[in-house]
Amino acid sequence: MPTVSSKGLKMPESPIRKLVPFAEKARKENKHIYHLNIGQPDIKSPAIAMEAVAKHGIDVLAYSRSEGSEEYREKIAAYYHKNDIHVEADDIIVTTGGSEALLFAMGSICDAGDEVIIPEPFYANYNGFATASGVNIVPVISKIEDNFALPPISEFEKLITPRTKAILICNPGNPTGYLYSEEEIQTLTQIVKKHDLFLVADEVYREFVYDGLEHYSILQEESMAENGIIIDSVSKRYSMCGARIGCLVSKNKQVISTALKFAQARLSPPTFAQLASEAALDTPQSYFDDVIEEYVDRRNTLVSELQKIPGVTVGVPKGAFYCIAQLPVKNSDRFAQWLLEEFDLDGETIMVAPAAGFYSTEGVGLNQVRIAYVLKKESLLKAVEILKTALEQYQD
Repeated sequence: MPTVSSKGLKMPESPIRKLVPFAEKARKENKHIYHLNIGQPDIKSPAIAMEAVAKHGIDVLAYSRSEGSEEYREKIAAYYHKNDIHVEADDIIVTTGGSEALLFAMGSICDAGDEVIIPEPFYANYNGFATASGVNIVPVISKIEDNFALPPISEFEKLITPRTKAILICNPGNPTGYLYSEEEIQTLTQIVKKHDLFLVADEVYREFVYDGLEHYSILQEESMAENGIIIDSVSKRYSMCGARIGCLVSKNKQVISTALKFAQARLSPPTFAQLASEAALDTPQSYFDDVIEEYVDRRNTLVSELQKIPGVTVGVPKGAFYCIAQLPVKNSDRFAQWLLEEFDLDGETIMVAPAAGFYSTEGVGLNQVRIAYVLKKESLLKAVEILKTALEQYQD
């Protein structure tokens, strides 16, 4: 009997999506589910993006350039200039979502068996991208007690080996909502320059920063021209997750020329989605002002209500729209499944993402969940009420 690859067997399940069969069964039982498990915003996509597709005037839906259309890349570069990130169109490769940009980055800078250091918890699919690329993740643990702040530089340096090729961060962070300060970015800059490494920064949540703080990009550091790689996406910025448009950005010409070969192998990014994404770049600032105000209100509501539940500890996010909550349970995987299979409050329940899948260290995060506050305030209040009641009834 033929067998699948060892790589395929090692590919991790998504902690965000693996509970879907249980959710579908719960829906068939007429349970209403509040989805706290996935970062799918309920904010409307910009009308200007939708109109660009509706009025496209295209007669032949042809391939685009492998690196993305020149017009779109020029507009992306202009967007970055406004954010004090000085890159040109030739420093950008348009990808099929930020996911493909991460795969291109790993493929371009790592050989099989090479290592990437990542502060954990981290975006769960980094595990999958690393497995697919034959790359080993070396975790450096940040703790909920410290609100997931950057671990000391000594913790990074003792993990660096001859196989280390990069440090990867998500800023602001998924799943923690942690925002790296300018000083922390400069600390990471010093580490990668000292050890001749790449610093890969997943900056897809750049716009979502709260409490009067500002996002500081790795490419705002002039010395990072050869060492810095940005991963970006329109998915969350414009609430266009289904567009599947992202980009890889670097001033390192060898990185870009190498990533382009990966891009050529998959031919081109989707044409209609590039049209929508190009138009979305003209979205007025008022759109983001309203969205940020909404997310701050949701965050404050969620965190304050979670803090009222006995035994619950919650990290306070400074950006993105996620938080990690530590629950008084032994295994959040079992608890999350129980919520869907066996529990409801007046016909309603919640779906959360068990946080162990956001770590690569075995046995860490077993009693934690990631919560996405992408629902309206009223729904979040109800969801936390359901969680509180569920914890009162749950038997480990």
